[in-house]
Parts: sequence; C-alpha cells; structure tokens
Amino acid sequence: MAIEIRRVRTDELTDYFDAMSTGFLARPDVARLAEDVVGTWDFERVWGAFDGGRIRGTFRTWATELTVPGGATIPAAAVTNVTVMPTHRRRGLMRGMTLAEHAAARDRGEIAALLYAAEYPIYGRFGYGPGCREAKWAIDVSSTTFTGESGAGVELVTPNEESRDLMKGVFEAWRARQPGEIRRREFRWDSDLGLRDDVWDPRWKGFLALHRDRSGAVDGYARYRGEDKWERSQPRNILTVDELHALTDDAYATLWRFLAEIDWVGTVKAERRTAGERLPWLLTNARAAHLSDVVDGMWVRLFDLRRALEARTYEREGRLVLEVVDAEAPDGRIRVELEAGPDGATARKTRRSAELTVDVSALGSAYLGGIGLRKASLARGWDEHRTGALADADALLRTLDEPWCSTFF
Repeated sequence: MAIEIRRVRTDELTDYFDAMSTGFLARPDVARLAEDVVGTWDFERVWGAFDGGRIRGTFRTWATELTVPGGATIPAAAVTNVTVMPTHRRRGLMRGMTLAEHAAARDRGEIAALLYAAEYPIYGRFGYGPGCREAKWAIDVSSTTFTGESGAGVELVTPNEESRDLMKGVFEAWRARQPGEIRRREFRWDSDLGLRDDVWDPRWKGFLALHRDRSGAVDGYARYRGEDKWERSQPRNILTVDELHALTDDAYATLWRFLAEIDWVGTVKAERRTAGERLPWLLTNARAAHLSDVVDGMWVRLFDLRRALEARTYEREGRLVLEVVDAEAPDGRIRVELEAGPDGATARKTRRSAELTVDVSALGSAYLGGIGLRKASLARGWDEHRTGALADADALLRTLDEPWCSTFF
C-alpha cells in the first residue's frame, strides 16, 4: 500500500502522538497530549505519513521570526516532531513530509525554516545547514571571584504573570538585536516558569531573578534551579542556569555574580549558551569558567534567496553573482546578483555568468554570519568561476558578533 502524506486532523492526534513518542523512545500519556495541544497548534502545519490509515511518520512546524544581522526579522517555520516509526525507515516518509511542508512554507511566504538536528547527517540533504553554535559553561565558584565592585539591583521575584511579562519584555528587546534568535510561542513562557503543566516534562520548579537599572526598569533576568550535592560533609550544590538574558553589560555581569555568590553553591552550570560568552573576562581566575560541548545549534534552510539576502545587512561592501544549487528550485538552482553593504542589500535574479556556485545548505550555514562559507561548503563542495570569489563571499557574509539562538524547540 502506498504511503499517503497529508495533514493530520484533530481526531487523529492520539495516533500522531503514539507514532511520535515511539520514534522518540518515550511513553507519555498520548491522550493527554492530544487534548493539551488542540488550542495551541496550527493544524495546517501538522503532517503525517499514513500507511493503511495509521500514522507512521510525523512532522510539524510553528510560525516564528528569525532575527538576522542588522536587526531585521524574517518570517520562518520552526520544525519539530520529526519522527519515523522503526518499522517504516528508508521508505521515503521523511522526505515526503519534509517536501510537503517546504512547499506549504513557500506558499505562506516564509523565507526560512529552522530546526535542531537530533542526528547530524540527516538534514543537509534537505537543504539545511548549521547556522549557529551552542555550548555549555561551568563555573567553579570556589576557585574564583569576580572583578570590580559588587553590583546591585538584583531581586528575587515570584514566578507569576507579572514577572513573566517583565521577563518577556527583556527577551523581546534582546532578540530584536541578537542575530539567530527567534520569537517564542506564548504558551512556552508559562511552561518555562512552571505556571502551566508540561505534559512531556515535570513542572518547572526554580527561581527567577530580575535586574533593574538605576531608573528601576528591568533590564535582565536569570531563571535557575538548584541540585543538592554534598562532599565531605560540605555543601557543594550545583546551580543550573536555565536562562539568562541582559540588555546591558552591567546587568549581565551582576546577574552572573549574583548566581555565583549564592550560599552553598559549588558549581554554576549553563547549557545552550554561546561559545563566545564574556563570562571568563568577569572572573579573577578565567580558568574557573570551563567551556565544553561546543556543537551545532540551530540549523537554517533558506526558501526565498532574494528576500533572505536583502533582509540582512553586511559589515563590508561587495558585489557577487551567486548561484545556489537547490534541488527544490524549479530549475535545480537559483542565480542572483548580490550588491551589499552596511546599509543593506539588493539581490536580483540574473542571467549573468555565476562567479560562485554553492549548495543551499552551505548558504544556510553562512547566512547568519557566524560560520564561514568556505567551511560550510566543504561537505558539498563549491565551484569558483572567478578566482577569489569564494573568499569574497566568505568575507561578505561574515559578522563580527556570532549569531546565537537561546530558544530550543
């Protein structure tokens, strides 16, 4: 029987979650999950691969915005829930669902799709490339202090609707200037603060610290929780930072200092941070801040090449005729003439001879400016039709500040 790729109806959600959780090797309450998502999902974006009327593959997106270099945002689709039942591997289910949603995203006018790759080799063949990095940090607080004078302005607040809105205000201001960050779904704010049940995970139970500037405005926050640990009858607790965002250098430094100086804490840990964190430079012993697990973070797939290139700014001026190989394009490739600089860019379709040909996955990696185009092109190669064209494109796309997405989906 042929596999059918189509959108999932609300009355098929229990079957959807049964298939998805099997792919994730989990056993949640699928009936409860089905009931929970009815009011939060866009069912035009929920796909299933059906075999004999039963769902054997799942794929879903939700609408978001991606901040690009220069501070503009572009409409994007955040990809999640991608699974195929172990009985139906290597039968084209994932390809069918991916191509169906990609076509729908183009019809909606979305410029890009975004995802986190559970398995690295899968998504390059669908045009995705890792566009951000992420890393883990740990501070051994017993072997360092902070430079400068102790900051002020931190208060612990009860997680509730008021503090949630203050926290959200900081994040919205921060994401507007952070390339790589995305708009979050409204219900996630309540889940992250333990204000609503999360069917997948235990309800969050932690602490929320706000930083206020001298005028009293909230300009930073840290969401954290503790883990009890004792060694030789001494408290060596682990403090896990779930999230920390700040709009000023002072708020950033003061919040980290506050966390590191909490009594009974031996180690402060933070995941999904940027590898270029300023944290070590705040310490009298920079080696006390340990960087580890620097890996690919969010992946980027560009749909509308012209709009994507015109949306961002460039730190250098340049002109390039770029050809992008894309199996989903009508002719298998797209050619544009890019003229770019600090004030913006124009990208026109052209018949002029290409100076450089790269794969769409490589351009997705390089688009946000943190990963060089030469490095991103190594896996799939490039064709340089003008000597120096790759180096020129590499320099044009790169940015001084590294892109970062702190939001996992």
